Amino acid sequence: MKQSYYKSDSGDLGSILGQVGNADLIIMITVNDRFEMQVKQLHDKYPDIPSIATTGHFYGNSLREGGVGIVAMSGVRAAAGVLRSVSTMPMRDIKEFENNVRAVNANSNNTVCIDFCAGNDAMTLAAMNAVLKRSGISLMGGTAFDGKVAVNGKVYEDACAYAIVRNEGGKVKVYKENLYRPMDSRRFIASGTDRSKYYIGSLNGKPAKAVYMNEFGIDERDISKQTFSNPFGKITGDEICIISLKEPSGNGLCCYRQVNDSDVLTLLQIGDHREIVAETIGKIRNDFKNISGVFAVNCAFRYLYFKDHNYLSEYLQSMSRLGTFCGFVGNGEHYNDQFINQTMSCVVFG
Repeated sequence: MKQSYYKSDSGDLGSILGQVGNADLIIMITVNDRFEMQVKQLHDKYPDIPSIATTGHFYGNSLREGGVGIVAMSGVRAAAGVLRSVSTMPMRDIKEFENNVRAVNANSNNTVCIDFCAGNDAMTLAAMNAVLKRSGISLMGGTAFDGKVAVNGKVYEDACAYAIVRNEGGKVKVYKENLYRPMDSRRFIASGTDRSKYYIGSLNGKPAKAVYMNEFGIDERDISKQTFSNPFGKITGDEICIISLKEPSGNGLCCYRQVNDSDVLTLLQIGDHREIVAETIGKIRNDFKNISGVFAVNCAFRYLYFKDHNYLSEYLQSMSRLGTFCGFVGNGEHYNDQFINQTMSCVVFG
């Protein structure tokens, strides 16, 4: 397998299209106001190559907002498809999804599902993983910036674009990186939730907004900023899924992912980002003797945090030393059956 990427910081797709050459799958990340035009431009140039696309900030060893990037994968067997009407019927196209998994002769050691979602992430992941778990296939992906995805030259809203990718020359493995750790052993039981609005009404029977404000001695206007340092975490077994706070609403809090009544939450605090990134790089190097490519989704909040701490360039350069590293900044991240915030998820190809 070989992964290559090409990017134009000015957003000129035409200047990089001719560089792709032979590929078995193409992934494109661009911005909303050029999305439909560039999806057509890509498909017109490579009509016979499976492709998926979405909106976000593309990066390789550097990032400039407003650019466009394409990722070309060769030496893979790939099938691209779409799940439509995900807000109401995420199972609508599940038969086609099953057929695409079979079409690449997928197995747990060498196959991954890469997805871009434009709504109802949690239920869409549940639908896909009901199929993927039968074969032990991993998944990674993220949430579109602007609610649009594309598959093989066609643009969709309220949909999830995906590619089932089998590495013909080596293995694959997915990873996630969490910069946050529990502040202490306290637990908060959520109640008064509204799943459609990602809303938490109460924590341990007290108004959620007041609980969070009192914890950090902040005013209501500071809640959205505080989440960079102290988001919530949802505890599921040994896993902690990060839940970013969006804004206060009434006496409660609106989040960037779903919270249910009786969910067990904890407050998180950020760790040493350089140390945690180094640990992730070490894990990947221990698992792979040779790396053909790394494709990653970083949360918009991580991106802003790294920028604020003058770490973004160092981070991208550090990850790029693994090999061909690229990806995009999204609004949410997917790791197997988990829909998470303020996280990095990636797939590594050997």
